[in-house]
Amino acid sequence: MATLKKLFKQTFIYGLATVLPRLLSFILVPLYTSDGVLSSVAEYGKLNIIFSYFIFFNVILAYGMETAFFRFFHKEKNKSTVTSTASISLLISSLLFLIIGFLLQHKIAQVTGLNIEYIKYILAILFLDAIVIIPFAWLRAMQKPLKYSFIKITNVAINLGLNIFFLVGLKKIAESFTFAENLYIPNFEINYILISQVISSVSSLILLGKFYTKLNFRFDKDLWKKMMKYAFPVLIAGIAYSINEAFDRLLLDYLLPKNIAETTIGMYAACYKIAVFMTLFVTGFKLGVEPFFFSQAEQKNKEKNYATILEIFVMLGALMFLGIVVFTDILKLYIIRSEAYRQALWIVPFITLANLCLGIYHNLSVWYKVTDKTKIGAYISILGAMVTLALNFWLIPIISYKGAAIATLAAYASMMLISYLLGKKYYPIPYNIKKIGLYLGLSSAFAFTYFFLFRENYYVGILFLLLLSGTMIALEKNQLISIYNSIKKQKTINNDR
Repeated sequence: MATLKKLFKQTFIYGLATVLPRLLSFILVPLYTSDGVLSSVAEYGKLNIIFSYFIFFNVILAYGMETAFFRFFHKEKNKSTVTSTASISLLISSLLFLIIGFLLQHKIAQVTGLNIEYIKYILAILFLDAIVIIPFAWLRAMQKPLKYSFIKITNVAINLGLNIFFLVGLKKIAESFTFAENLYIPNFEINYILISQVISSVSSLILLGKFYTKLNFRFDKDLWKKMMKYAFPVLIAGIAYSINEAFDRLLLDYLLPKNIAETTIGMYAACYKIAVFMTLFVTGFKLGVEPFFFSQAEQKNKEKNYATILEIFVMLGALMFLGIVVFTDILKLYIIRSEAYRQALWIVPFITLANLCLGIYHNLSVWYKVTDKTKIGAYISILGAMVTLALNFWLIPIISYKGAAIATLAAYASMMLISYLLGKKYYPIPYNIKKIGLYLGLSSAFAFTYFFLFRENYYVGILFLLLLSGTMIALEKNQLISIYNSIKKQKTINNDR
């Protein structure tokens, strides 16, 4: 119980580091979707195409080194050598990427259809984000969640502040004062957004500067080869993940008629954000649980702990999933300001459930990570990417953005199922499948029934939430009592001290 308590304490802090920055950046969604900020829904669609490229190339530039760093940091005795080897590897590869990118910027602009100014900013942001991967990973490995959180929050606070200044404040200043009218550039909104990101990324590098000043810059070639061998399947899995996560926007742009593609992407991307609360929960949990999985690899009761963690995750995730779906029409008023974006709300239950399945998959993936069989994870992710691509190519021309949402759910659900079946065979963990299946099935049945038959009837929605909560409390009564008694006992011990 003490081990789990430590995990959830760190998960809370890492979750805070993820939730608070994203809640701050979340304000950008209603900002971007407010009338008069961006010139059109299509402009927001273009911005999300750029964000999709970020997701894909962030994976390429990381090439699995973060996960390899965690594995070898806990495995090798000389931890400073592991840190310096991983850092030097990413510094060199990122610098090469930046140089080649600038040399080919005109060609890249031609292929992607993006303005040359955007390409310059994108290259700078990708470079800056890549060279702080290991410093952030080191903070997590050294169990310094507060510093990690502070830097993450500062980054997004700066980004948020600059976005508001450039898109709202600067425009008002230019309109109010004649001497300042040349300060604001019309139709420059995407440039302003990217400039804000560059400055915030520079701020993270500055705050992490001591990491590089204290680095011994020793490069162990043999260790690097081992790390790359471990990392390569993670890279393949990451590429497949980025396809699942970002290619729906790119394929909407490619498969739909040009006159509606960017507008459709804008609506789809805005409504996709309703599911952000599930994404925050999954990401925060993953940040806390991944180092824990590796640190527990040699412990006696690790399988039992892994099973308990997944059961708790599914309970919380199922409640969150149903809650998001029930209150979608309230959330939309605060998240998506303009009615022009709301036509794609149909996707919300599909995308939210997809993210829950992804979170379950992250928990199930422990078996191939702690046994160094990361290539299995690559195979699973590749299969998920194949499902994504096949269904998108098939469904988007028929049902537009609805096909992209269905493809996302199908991909993550298939990855979750296959990971469980393979784990059951090669690394048995005593998951309580009956309970997990009940919570997942019941929340899904309630969510889809409510959304498509009783939408905005909050009496029905709240009844469904109470039924799901009541079922969980009835089944988990003994576990909850045990946790309560443990907390009470710990408080008594602390008071006696």
